[in-house]
Amino acid sequence: MRLRNVKNAEEIINIHSLVVKEVDKNTFNNSNPIHLEIGSGKGDFIIEMSKKYPNLNFIAIEKYSGVLVKALAKIKESNNLRFILFDAKAINEIIKVNIEALYLNFSDPWPKKRHAKRRLTHPDFLLNYESLFKKAVNIYLKTDNKAFFAYSIVSLSENNYIFKEVSLNLTNEDIETQETEYERKFKAQGVTINYLYATKKI
Repeated sequence: MRLRNVKNAEEIINIHSLVVKEVDKNTFNNSNPIHLEIGSGKGDFIIEMSKKYPNLNFIAIEKYSGVLVKALAKIKESNNLRFILFDAKAINEIIKVNIEALYLNFSDPWPKKRHAKRRLTHPDFLLNYESLFKKAVNIYLKTDNKAFFAYSIVSLSENNYIFKEVSLNLTNEDIETQETEYERKFKAQGVTINYLYATKKI
C-alpha cells in the first residue's frame, strides 16, 4: 500500500491534545487498566473501543504521520485515549507503565523470509511485549494473511503462549470483537478474517 503525504501532518500531530511522546503514570491520571494497539491505522478500532469501554485507558501507536493524522481527524477530545507517533520496535522506550492487553490488527505481514524479524509476532517483539505486562501477557490478533497467521501461531506456541481463542473465519464465529476499517473492507470483499487470543503468565 502506497502512503500519500498529508500536508501539515507533522504540525497537526505536534499540537493535538491527544498525542503524547510517552506513556507514564501521569498520562491518564487514573489507575484504570491500559490497553495498547500497535499499528492503529486510521483509528476506527481504538476510537470505538475507547467509547465502548470508558473505564479502560487506550494507547494507539502508529508509525506513519500521514495515517495517524487521519485518525486524529476523527476525534478531538477523550479522557481515556492517547496516540503516539512511533515505531514499535523500540516500544519499551515510550511505554513506562504496565498494560493489560495488546491488539495487533492487520499488521504488515512482511511476507519475505529475510524480513521475518520485522513481523510484530517475531520472538524479538514478543520478548519486548512481555516487559510491558505485570502478571500475564494478553495478545489479540486479527489478519487476512494466512501465512502471517500461521507464522504467528508457531511463534507464540514456541514462546509458551496458550491459545484461548482461535478462528480461521471470524465472521462465522460467535466471538465478540470490535471491527476495524480493514475488517469491514475485507468482509465486503468476502475475504476470510483470521483471529486469535493468546496469553502467557510471566
